[in-house]
Amino acid sequence: MSSINLTSTRTCTSTTWLLFIHFVLYLPLLHALHFNYPDFKDVNGIVTSGQANVTEGILRLTNGSPITTVGRAVYDKQVRLWDNSTGKVTDFTTSFDFSIKKMGNDSIGADGFAFFLAKNGSQSPDRSHGGCFGLISNCTYNSADGLVAVEFDTFRNTVDLGSNHFAIDVNSIYSVKTREMTRPLNDGSKIHVAINYAYSTNNFSVTLSFLGSSSSNDHGSFNIWTLIDIPRVMPEYATVGFAAGTGTYTQKHEVLSWEFNSTESPAGEREINSTGWSPAGNNEQGRMNNVAVVVGPVVGGVFIIVVIGLFYWRRAQGVVEFEDQEGTSGFENAMNREFDHNTGPRRYSYSEMVRATNNFAKQGLLGEGGFGEVYKGFLSQLNMTIAVKRVSKRSKQGRKEYISEVKIISGLRHRNLVKLMGWCHEKGELLLIYEFMPNGSLDSHLFREKTMLKWAVRYKMALGLASALLYLHEESDQSVIHRDIKSSNIMLDSDFNTKLGDFGLARLMDEDAVAKTTALAGTFGYMAPEYISKGKASKASDVYSFGVVALEIACGRKSIESNSDASLAAWVWEMYGEDRVVDVVDKRLGMEFEAKELECLVNVGLWCAHPDHTLRPSIRQALQVLQFEAHFPDLPKSMPPPNYNLGSLEEEPPVPSSAAAHNSLSFTSINVGR
Repeated sequence: MSSINLTSTRTCTSTTWLLFIHFVLYLPLLHALHFNYPDFKDVNGIVTSGQANVTEGILRLTNGSPITTVGRAVYDKQVRLWDNSTGKVTDFTTSFDFSIKKMGNDSIGADGFAFFLAKNGSQSPDRSHGGCFGLISNCTYNSADGLVAVEFDTFRNTVDLGSNHFAIDVNSIYSVKTREMTRPLNDGSKIHVAINYAYSTNNFSVTLSFLGSSSSNDHGSFNIWTLIDIPRVMPEYATVGFAAGTGTYTQKHEVLSWEFNSTESPAGEREINSTGWSPAGNNEQGRMNNVAVVVGPVVGGVFIIVVIGLFYWRRAQGVVEFEDQEGTSGFENAMNREFDHNTGPRRYSYSEMVRATNNFAKQGLLGEGGFGEVYKGFLSQLNMTIAVKRVSKRSKQGRKEYISEVKIISGLRHRNLVKLMGWCHEKGELLLIYEFMPNGSLDSHLFREKTMLKWAVRYKMALGLASALLYLHEESDQSVIHRDIKSSNIMLDSDFNTKLGDFGLARLMDEDAVAKTTALAGTFGYMAPEYISKGKASKASDVYSFGVVALEIACGRKSIESNSDASLAAWVWEMYGEDRVVDVVDKRLGMEFEAKELECLVNVGLWCAHPDHTLRPSIRQALQVLQFEAHFPDLPKSMPPPNYNLGSLEEEPPVPSSAAAHNSLSFTSINVGR
């Protein structure tokens, strides 16, 4: 234990106490809003309007009988989304089961329904039937104010790109994020939806799953997400519920269960009536809220006085100190606060890592680079071999990349991603601990002839890398761009399974658009032309890097050979234009390869490494072709020029007419080794 400057400590402590006083005074005013309807046999708290009603324990928004109808059901208490006086913003989660069933064998069904948050007291506007879902009057004039909705659309209207999707809407019936489905949403299936909003990241995510399906194609979850700054979009208080509409055609929209949870939703609820929000009556809940308002601050104030008195008594006794165990710096303490809330990877002590690596013995050195060194180690308590990345103290970006890697990869779980076991920052050292990968990195086998990889293994590696990238881009809670996909960052376990690693340069995406970076990062030969030119990373630039690696796997050649100015992609494209694809295969394979798979891998590699980012596929589309679930792309015979216009990077890649529709994919882990 060591002391620090007392003046600085007092200043810091005073600030801390002011924040603590503020927190305690407001703590009694905060509570979580929670309600749960496993079914709707007890409808207390549900207010219906229009065609909506509750019968036989089912909340029916529309019953399929009349046409051009609207049905709406809301919770009878407002949700406080944020507090203007304190700046606190509510996190919330909600989940529900529903079923949509079109009427009659020949009916195409219409139109769909939505879960929504709207201005408190919101009512169904006039002319909001059909594709307006009872949310917006006359969809032709589609702007709204204070509306966030998740729509489940089963009819193609003029505002839709397709006739079977779920989507996120913000202040408009035009969706900000859409997921087209291959299976009909209105075939009567029971479907489960989970919606989560976290203000710390502004992430609003939706996951949809078919329940009770016997088809393997329907297992798994379908996910979309976007970024929403709730205080900028929504008023302080909101109505939460469901709304549905039908037009010329009809169908049933039924909600089977509903649960809602919010955090830090202040007390003082008001109930809804036919005219909007009004103060709650003198019921027991209201009386308890009033008691909390009066008693809370009094009890909190007494508690604060006692604690402050103890604090000053301890300072007078000379015991106010700053604990700095094992020489931990202020930077390291800040990182402790940043990381300690994470689950999964754990914090290791520096002494544990010294023992595990035999004091970072040279004979255990697995590799080194600009980031530092990687050492082989052994954790006796787990009886496990590990790899320890020791970030170089000379690296200017070392701390930033260390923090990025721990924060991002700690929240990722996938069998084709690196498995981060732990981390350590003590005595000025920054250490990352991974599960040991006995077969090292992909480049050591492709270019250093460590092992001659058979074709089946190579193709499996390409599929694994695509699956990892699909998870990062589309299926994780927050979309991640890697920014440094290359063969040396692809690790191989004992069965030569792909494990994508090194997330030091990774960034969270900003609403699925361009990552706002100012410094170019990555490795030339794998970097997309528009990224080199503009310094803006995107999903498309990750896809480009994947395409280069796919070509490396097929050809056994580096992205840029030291004795050549031509890139691998340019050479392969030239061979492709001459119909000589078979001649690009790694000569070490001889004739031991699948010609159809080679053709597929080369086509996908060139498609992904297309110089024009607007003509690259999404990683999902690329994976579908690799799995022979979609046709090969129609590529030009000569390599096209680059496109440096970044405006279109915010748009989804085009879907080829021959491509199969999106499927839900699930795969998963990484590590360092030799």
